[in-house]
Amino acid sequence: MTEFKAAEVYLEAGSRKHSVPVVMVGTENYEDFAKGLTPAQKNWLALKDFNGKAGQLQLVPDEDGKLGLVVLGIGASAGDMIYNLVGSVPLQVPEGIYHLEGEGADSFEVALAWGLGAYVFADYKQSPASDTRILKLDKAVDGEKLYNITGAVYLGRTLINIPANDLGPDVYEEKIKIFSAGFKAKMSVVKGDALLVKKFPLIHAVGRASTQEPRLIELNWGKKSHPKITLVGKGICFDTGGLNLKPGNSMNLMKKDMGGSATALTIAAMIMGAKLPVQLRVLLPIAENNISGNSFRPGDLIPSRKGLTVEIDNTDAEGRLVLADALALADEEVVEELYCFATLTGAARVGMGPDLPPFYTDDDELAQNLEASAFEVKDYMWRLPFWGPYDKWLNSQVADVNHVSGGPFAGSITAALFLRRFVEQAKSFVHFDIYGWTPNLLPGKPVGGEPQVARAVFDYLSKKYG
Repeated sequence: MTEFKAAEVYLEAGSRKHSVPVVMVGTENYEDFAKGLTPAQKNWLALKDFNGKAGQLQLVPDEDGKLGLVVLGIGASAGDMIYNLVGSVPLQVPEGIYHLEGEGADSFEVALAWGLGAYVFADYKQSPASDTRILKLDKAVDGEKLYNITGAVYLGRTLINIPANDLGPDVYEEKIKIFSAGFKAKMSVVKGDALLVKKFPLIHAVGRASTQEPRLIELNWGKKSHPKITLVGKGICFDTGGLNLKPGNSMNLMKKDMGGSATALTIAAMIMGAKLPVQLRVLLPIAENNISGNSFRPGDLIPSRKGLTVEIDNTDAEGRLVLADALALADEEVVEELYCFATLTGAARVGMGPDLPPFYTDDDELAQNLEASAFEVKDYMWRLPFWGPYDKWLNSQVADVNHVSGGPFAGSITAALFLRRFVEQAKSFVHFDIYGWTPNLLPGKPVGGEPQVARAVFDYLSKKYG
């Protein structure tokens, strides 16, 4: 999507002649490092009590009083901590051009940390600063890979950050069309009442109250001879809760309820950008859960694409409904791996917090590989079970299934169990219940939209199929 900032804004190859060094210094080598400083710089750092402890950051002036260098403390043996430390630097230094020196300066992971930490969403400020903290890359860093991953994350963040008044279903479709054309992927759309004709009744029911028609967007890319990977992402552009209206405070962040679709597009961008030898299919049910005279209601009985009738208990649990139809379509062919991404339940946030999304799968080997990738690239997740005994909580007296359990317990698990009912043929199925948002500044993660688990899933896929 050409209107979004590319990663190259913050990451550049080329000469470091006019860039400010960011020197990573530990407690063990600080004395040796200090020998190369001017007396004024030594005195400056002494006044600031700088000694190389992890997390210390000092801006050191040159003889003209301008910024001469940045000194970052990495402690006694930083190891993986360097990623977190560098990821916190970009928003703590002035706009300018920098390069890294010291331990880890030639590391892809450290450059990635800078790139992810430098992102700023200021598109709606009247006179926004450029907010660019450019990092000159070490020659050893794979710039193409770095741009691909970082740029895809920027895409996901920006999509989530755009307010709903500028990213309703109509505009979202146009942006996805630009995205699709950029990678020469095939795109098709089923929209409005055509959803009923094409047998997507749940997507239609959720979105029919909006002035912008609900739709199912499909992207296809890659050779048919390659293993088939399907990504499904929840695309609720705004969620009022429907007739089960959310209270005001619960509605404040509902522009991010399309975070699952943004995550799917982030992974798709990484896959297509890296030209992984897979046959990629992306299914995005896009809608607004709004209120009007034709809103779907608690107590409604609605058929699904799979044929199961669904009893509606709470219209604020709309995400699993649109996903059910999309998953049923995905499951009409045998795929190697089927992934589902959704900002689905508050229960997941209560149980796991905003930074650790739960995921569900019956494939133990896949779960282990995903968790290994998650901890390696620091894009975390934690497995929860498809707990079979809770499945009966979704029983309905009048339909094949109720879409919520009706009780206060295990809301994320029962939502996952509901979705699993619509998947039978996929060799492996994984569902992620993400938050899609960083509420407090983290290393490499500014406050705002975040396509959680995208880098981890791509890391796993690139290792398996790359």
